[in-house]
Amino acid sequence: MNSKYPVYTLSNECHDCYKCIRECPVKAIKIENGHASVIPERCIACGNCVKTCPANAKRVRTDIDKAKNLIRAQKDVYVSLAPSWRASFENSAEKMIALLKQLGFKDVSETALGAEEVSIKTAQMLNSSEKGLFISSACPVIVDYIRLYMPEFTKYITPIGSPLMTHSKMLKETFGEDISIVFIGPCIGKKNEVEYSGLFDVALTFEELRMWFNEEIIDTTKVAKDSRYHFVPDSAHEGTLYPIDGGMNQTIRKSGINDNVQLLEVCGLSSLQRALKNLDVEKLDKTIFIEALACDGGCVGGPCISSEKAGITMVSDILTKEKKRDEIPKEPKTVFDYNIEPKKIVDSEYPLEDILKTLKKIGKHTVDDELNCGGCGYATCRDLAKALLDGDAETSMCVSYMRKIAMRKAAAMLRCMPSATVMVDSEMNILEANDAFMRMFTGDMYDVFKARPDGLAGAAIERIIDFADIFKTILESGKDLHKERFPVNNRLYDISAFTIEENEIVGAVITDVTQAETNREKISQKAHEVISKNISIVQEIACLLGEHMVETETLLSSIAEDYEEREDGRDETK
Repeated sequence: MNSKYPVYTLSNECHDCYKCIRECPVKAIKIENGHASVIPERCIACGNCVKTCPANAKRVRTDIDKAKNLIRAQKDVYVSLAPSWRASFENSAEKMIALLKQLGFKDVSETALGAEEVSIKTAQMLNSSEKGLFISSACPVIVDYIRLYMPEFTKYITPIGSPLMTHSKMLKETFGEDISIVFIGPCIGKKNEVEYSGLFDVALTFEELRMWFNEEIIDTTKVAKDSRYHFVPDSAHEGTLYPIDGGMNQTIRKSGINDNVQLLEVCGLSSLQRALKNLDVEKLDKTIFIEALACDGGCVGGPCISSEKAGITMVSDILTKEKKRDEIPKEPKTVFDYNIEPKKIVDSEYPLEDILKTLKKIGKHTVDDELNCGGCGYATCRDLAKALLDGDAETSMCVSYMRKIAMRKAAAMLRCMPSATVMVDSEMNILEANDAFMRMFTGDMYDVFKARPDGLAGAAIERIIDFADIFKTILESGKDLHKERFPVNNRLYDISAFTIEENEIVGAVITDVTQAETNREKISQKAHEVISKNISIVQEIACLLGEHMVETETLLSSIAEDYEEREDGRDETK
């Protein structure tokens, strides 16, 4: 986690969906071990990844503690409050100031004051130009996008500090150079602007402000507005229109421009890219000014606007609260000169041989294999190959490649299984069947189905086997089923049927146990025959032994009797 940069990733929450890559206009995302992380040197802090991450893994760095430390240091800390606050909060100006003062801020000022100065200065520049291109410097994301990715147009960005920079200079001129300034708005890009401008100290988002309110003020509804509170040094007027699409141009028109000037509005980075593509500035015969904003609809569409309001309601709130003034000054009170230097991102160039070799690693062996499906987040397969060569991507990001690998593994397992295996869909059609299944159930048609590239795929299971009702039962019940020695047409099967996707796909492993059962019966019969024969022999032996014992006993008795008679005769002679 790189919490030093304004946008970072919670790795444990990242679920390798690659949506952040798809939504990132500059592909400033690196995938490592299946997790996405921001590449700071390429990132323009547009916040697209933060808004679109379905797992909420992309986070914005929290700088609340930095602001608190300024207040704890007993410095005079002023808030530069973005004019889009009216689109994000329901509070009145007096209550908003009261809430911010309760957090410890010295006073609150409107960034729109700086916007008004920028518009006056811009109108002067446009009126003094005969022809050419001018691009507003108000949006830090636009500025970074141009200087990094369209550096040839950097020189056409107006050399005026953003409304925030101008406002910060104005506050220091009014209240002293030793004050601290905290900006609060809907923009992540302002956190980068802190670093390279040095005019203010901390940039907070509206989401951070809500977090701070929840920490310090349990119930904001109980904080009453105070009529004594007001924006310092003055309230803004037409500058409050800046956060809506075309708002800056409206303020420039109010300042007055000549007929040779055309004011255009462009919202969104892709729209800006299309607007400038193939543009030859030297051929322009008018002065064209582009109010360029990165977020659709303007700042009210910012990534951290933190509002549930409808877009049209936000715009309406901004327009309703505009304070009009009778006359706009011809000269700005404060101007911050700001020259922006290009810093082009140089993409790595690889020989075609290396790209083609890398494509083969993701199963792209021919041009036809390059589906350019965008599932990886990149527009083309070759863009993914370049990212792989850069070390910013992984082969597992190619969905079609991983699907092929999974299918090959599954097919290999099915093919090698000695038991018959089949998968059936909710329409009772075969999705996949291995060779053992075809051998077992297709009979004379085996060679026909074997020759088909898809085998039995698409065939109705009822036409192949006589126990298809088992699959229908599981599809309806969602419960697995096991049958042992299931009789079908003089055969016996062990069937294990199971759910793969509930009510959608069912699978079964089938084993023919007919021969095994037959062998078992034969063995049992032989065993019974042997046992019966052994019993007969034992009985015969027993009988023979019994007869022999009787004869022996008779013989011995006779001998004993003879012996006794002889002994008695001897006694008589004596």
